[in-house]
Amino acid sequence: MGKTKITTESNVEVPKEEKVVQTKSSKKKITSGVLHIDATFNNTKVLFSDKLGNSLFWSSAGSLGFKGAKKGTPFAASKVGDVIGDKAETLGVKDSDVVVRGVGSGREPAIRAFMAHGIEITSIKDATPVPHNGPKAKKPRRV
Repeated sequence: MGKTKITTESNVEVPKEEKVVQTKSSKKKITSGVLHIDATFNNTKVLFSDKLGNSLFWSSAGSLGFKGAKKGTPFAASKVGDVIGDKAETLGVKDSDVVVRGVGSGREPAIRAFMAHGIEITSIKDATPVPHNGPKAKKPRRV
């Protein structure tokens, strides 16, 4: 191997590039909306819509990477509520109504994680479907 000559230039200033961090801003600015929480035993799905019912964004425990029985846990539901609260915060949401459906363990943690982003909850409505007569009974067996 031959000798390599290293030359350094002195008194030369290298301009430093400043990184410009841009936050994601939406075209729409919505101040209020409706948070739909579907809490089943196996999963927790959360959807945020405007007052007219047009969905804006959604997330679920399964889409965040939880698998199997872990999808139905309160921890997974709080992570889903955190993601939705973060998205709503960037949209400029100040207050929202909540519609809860289902009897899973993720009902309350999803709401609490959503509220942690400074969004005021106007009302909470329970829209869990309740059977009032059940399915049609089988015909009696003829012997």
